[in-house]
Amino acid sequence: MFLLVNLKTYRAGTGKRAVRAAEDARDVAEETGARVAVAPQAADLHAVADTGVETFAQHIDGVSYGSNTGATHAGAVAEAGADGTVLNHSERRLKLADIDASLESARDESLETVVCANNPAQSAAAASLGPDAVAVEPPELIGTGTPVSKADPEIITDTVEHVSSVSDVPVLCGAGITSGDDVEAARELGAEGVLVASGVVKSESPYEAMLDLVT
Repeated sequence: MFLLVNLKTYRAGTGKRAVRAAEDARDVAEETGARVAVAPQAADLHAVADTGVETFAQHIDGVSYGSNTGATHAGAVAEAGADGTVLNHSERRLKLADIDASLESARDESLETVVCANNPAQSAAAASLGPDAVAVEPPELIGTGTPVSKADPEIITDTVEHVSSVSDVPVLCGAGITSGDDVEAARELGAEGVLVASGVVKSESPYEAMLDLVT
């Protein structure tokens, strides 16, 4: 089971607070044997990676070294200690050609990749580009506390079916996940992990929230 926690730009996931969330994630992983990773803002990548937790960037650009002001270079992310990157989150949408370029940059730096998609068809298109995983997240459910496994379980089953027709990459599930029951329901529908944000970052105890999600 893979739990990937996106800290986004929540105040509770910034700076020293991001490090504390990362330490909690590391401890949950060590105590349970579950795979737990954290995706902080770029400015916090090095500090989060130093905790020993598996660390993902929230985004990278498919650019080479050179004149690319404001871009996030895969090599810089890797040097900061990141193990992987999220791509095409609904809050950071990319064109298919840009996803492909970012995936190539990630491969050059041996970064693991999770590509997000809104629906089964987009998930299959993303999977055809060869990421390490795809994460289906209906944007209308993000941050609502209503998991897709309850709101529309067919999105998960259809995504698994569509992705398996083009690739054997695992499918993750996101949007509205807040409890271990939500995770279990998603897994029963074919997801191999979950991508969460507010359900952990905005909770009173991120440690307890993550522990509940993986046990």
